Amino acid sequence: MNFRLSIGWIAESAIIGAHMPSTIGHALAGVTVAWAADALAPDSKPSQERSSALTVAAAAIASAPDLDLVFDVHRTVTHSIGATILVAAVAATVAVITRAPVLRIATVCAAAHASHIFLDWLSVDRFPPYGLQALWPFSHEWFISGKDWFRQTDHTHALTRQGMRTNLLAVGQEVAILGPIAWGVWLVRVKALARFPSEVPSGDHAA
Repeated sequence: MNFRLSIGWIAESAIIGAHMPSTIGHALAGVTVAWAADALAPDSKPSQERSSALTVAAAAIASAPDLDLVFDVHRTVTHSIGATILVAAVAATVAVITRAPVLRIATVCAAAHASHIFLDWLSVDRFPPYGLQALWPFSHEWFISGKDWFRQTDHTHALTRQGMRTNLLAVGQEVAILGPIAWGVWLVRVKALARFPSEVPSGDHAA
């Protein structure tokens, strides 16, 4: 392998190996979105099952866009407003079928997906094209804030010493930023759901 090919291989490996916030950070953002829905607009008929299911769904949806890494199309279609609209439509359809609150379910699921785009937009990205195609299909431009609030993670070399260090630092920074927000939202949620004490699970009450 000559020098030029070696440099190209290293650069390609770096691009494939590095991506934006971790699954933990994105899942935490999704959970925060679900809790915020309870805090801002409490369900008039809350139940442990429905609240827990929506929280888990929001965490999964907020993490799901990074599945595009499997298909080598990272930060494109799945990281876009077009995908957010699709998530809202699918969630609304499921809500209609299951007779759940349509607007609530669709809004939380769409916001959870949008949180992934927002976190990635605020992230470090050192490899072109920078950012993500956030406005697809309306635009194919790449967007990045330049704020660098979140570190890049390394999934390709995750089991190496350097990879583990990189990912632990990234997760630590994500928890430091998002953790206090999630905690504050949860406290507000507890007070909001306290209006319906007969239906709120005991684990949700403040000590």
